[in-house]
This record gives sequence, C-alpha cells and structure tokens, in this order.
Amino acid sequence: MNRKKGIHFEISERKVLLRVFDIFVVLLGLYVLGLFFDFEYLVIEKTNYLPILVLVIYLALFGTIFELYDLQKSSKIDVTFRNIVLASSTTVLFYLLTPVLTPFLPENRLQIVYFFLTIILSIFLWRVAYMTFISSPRFYKRVLLVGEISHVEHIVKVLNQSDPNYKIIGFINCEKEALDPIKFKGLKEFEPEQLLNVISKFKISEVLVASYNSETITQDIYHDLITLLEKGFTIREYTQVYEEITYRVPIQFVGKDFYKYFPFSRSNQNTLYLFFHRLFDVIFSVSGLVFGIVILPLILIGNLIGNRGPLFYIQERIGKNGKPFKIVKLRSMVINAEANGAKWAQKNDLRVTAFGRFLRRSRIDEIPQFINVLKGDMSIIGPRPERPFFVNELSRVIPFYETRNIIKPGLTGWAQVNTRYGSSVDDSLTKLQYDLYYIKHRSLFLDINIIVKTLSTILYYRGQ
Repeated sequence: MNRKKGIHFEISERKVLLRVFDIFVVLLGLYVLGLFFDFEYLVIEKTNYLPILVLVIYLALFGTIFELYDLQKSSKIDVTFRNIVLASSTTVLFYLLTPVLTPFLPENRLQIVYFFLTIILSIFLWRVAYMTFISSPRFYKRVLLVGEISHVEHIVKVLNQSDPNYKIIGFINCEKEALDPIKFKGLKEFEPEQLLNVISKFKISEVLVASYNSETITQDIYHDLITLLEKGFTIREYTQVYEEITYRVPIQFVGKDFYKYFPFSRSNQNTLYLFFHRLFDVIFSVSGLVFGIVILPLILIGNLIGNRGPLFYIQERIGKNGKPFKIVKLRSMVINAEANGAKWAQKNDLRVTAFGRFLRRSRIDEIPQFINVLKGDMSIIGPRPERPFFVNELSRVIPFYETRNIIKPGLTGWAQVNTRYGSSVDDSLTKLQYDLYYIKHRSLFLDINIIVKTLSTILYYRGQ
C-alpha cells in the first residue's frame, strides 16, 4: 500500500497560521509603507518595540473578538472582509486613544488614514491568499469513515459543519451484513474488502472509527485496521475527533463506559483557580452593577415606552448540586407570558416586547443577575441556569443532563456563546454537550475565550 499522504493543516495549526500571519503582514505592510512613502507615525524598527507590541496585542485581541479566527467564517470572503474592517477600525481607535503607550497623533492626519488602510489591505490580501491556497481542497484532510451505518448521517453532518477542511470521502459499514440492509445516499459507500485500496487510491490521511459497539466490527475490518496501525497509519476514534473539532462532548455515544468520557477538569478542585475565579466574579459583578445603575434612567424610560409593567421579574432556577435559587432579571416578555404553563423560548417569540427584544439582544436584561453572582448562587461563567420544570423534563430524556449542575450556573458560558437559546430537546442536547465540554476542560484559558466570545455576541447583537 502507498503510504504517501497529502499535506493538510489541523484546526489548531490553521488558527495559529492565521494569527501569526495577520501580525506579520501588518508589520510588513507598515514597513513597506515607511520605505516608499513619507510615513512616520509608526516606524517598524527596534527602538519602537513598545508601540509595535501594543499594536500586536490589539490586533490579536480585536481579531479574536471580531471572529477573524473562526474557521467557518474565514472561508467566506464577504464575511472575512467585514470582520477585517471591524477589527482594524477598533484596533486603530484604541491605538489612537492610548498615546502613552503608542505614538502621539501626527500633525498630518493623513498618516492615520495610511495607517488604517495599510492594516486592512495587508490582512485582506493575506486572507485572499489563505482562501486560495491553504483553505483549498488540496489541503483538505481526507478521511475514511468506518462505522455503523445508523450513525453515519449525524457524524458526517456535524463534522462537515464544524471544520470546512475536514472532508469525509466515504464510509465502510462495519456491521455484519443484514438481510435488509439500510442504505445511506449522502456519502459514497465502499465494500469492507476495499479498505486498503481506498486509502491508497483517494490519498486518505486518516481512518475514523465510529462504532457505538466495538463488537459490531467484523473480523476482516478489524484485521485491516490492525495492519494499518502497525504501519503507522493514523486511526482515530470518533468521540475523540468529535470533541476536538466541535468542542462538545458526544454524550449520545456514551454507554456503560460513561466514566471514560467525564474525567472532569482538575480546575474544579483547584483551590487557587477557584479563588481567582470567585475574585473575578466579585470584581466583574460590582463593575456590572455600577454600569447598570448608570444606564438605569435609560432603561426606565425604555420600559415605560415599550415594555409597560414591572421592570424586574423573579424566577426559580436550579443551581449547583440541584439546589434551587431565585434569579433576578429585567423583564423582557409581556406580563403573565406563561399563564398557560412553561414554554420553550422561540426565535422571534411573540411574547417578547419591543423593548424586551433590545434588552435580550444586548444582554442588558442579564445585569440584575450580578446580584445572584455576588450572593454566590451563580458565577460569571458556567452552564445556563434552567428552571425546575425543564430540568425535570430534560433529565428524563437526555442522559447525564443533571451532570451540568456539578458547578455553579453562569451568566455566560461555553454553550451560551456557541449556540442560541434551546427551543427543543435536540437544542438542549447540543447545549449540554457544550456544557460538559466546559466542565471537562475548565481552565483560565477557556474562561478568557468565553469572555472574548461573549463580547463578540454583544457587539454583533446576537443575544436572544
């Protein structure tokens, strides 16, 4: 068998590549600008290390906030250009507003225009090159799926949506032949005896084994997989890849070996991490409440005009270890919105008032919950606190649902920044996958990532 495989870039490698070259091309563009034009605002040389470092930090921060490193969005030219303009504009604005760390404003204001346009043009040209070459089919990771046909459709759909460069070329049904076999038309199916030839012919980089029950894998396929493994070929298990690419825990594949999937982060018992986590909660909550008091007059006016009735509402939610507590929020729905019983929140929900829609999308309706954070009922970051009715309902149909309650619920969280509000059992399953991923991988880095994504949600007005 030919062991030659095509070149491909992992998700982490592509994100690092985008970040490094964004900074490199901007500095290169400014250097070239200084060489051929009368540009003196920021000269790229050793003596200017501090202003250059500040620019690099701003580019990295605002590039993240405005989703320049979201691989799905980075493969679309129109979305990428919009995000580049937003990130560059914010970077330049903050750069101009910190003259202690950055150069003072030049007398010739055209210098600022040159600075701004060079940043946009440099990043945009590099991103066009990225889409043309790095994100092109020649660098796709070509994958052969070996699994049970009953799970193929879900696997292919989720992985294709999560990583545009992860391409499943076809699949081999590992189950024993049935009298009335199921057929899946969304992907090319190969016969089990073709496994080695398919890998050579289609330059497969990786074999993905997706079997809920390893006993279903036939002896012949098992033998071929062992042969490949002994030759150093990459064979990976589906749940590992699923978690790595989607940043979710695939609980639908969790069976009796559930304990293998939940080696929860040591941060959950790390005293130092928990201390700083609580300190951050207190500082952020106090700041949030002060901000809420400052804008309270505007909220009162908006509530009077477009949300007539009580400003606040109190509702019971489930907290850490299943303990109920009272949550405080700004009212965004009509009075007695659930007179006929609890209902799922829907897109364009008619129960939401005109002003309430603004409160939700801007996340201002969450401000009173800082009181719950100060009291210790909640944290800034954690799973969304649910109502007892939905917890009871979902616990009956979704395995491990109550596992999300082993930590405090949060104002924002990994599920909240990656999905919209749940309006069905399937949505709740997806959110649970994200929640368990956070609990499993909880760390300072992931917390920072969530805060940055939350800023993106607010700036793009994506609250619900």
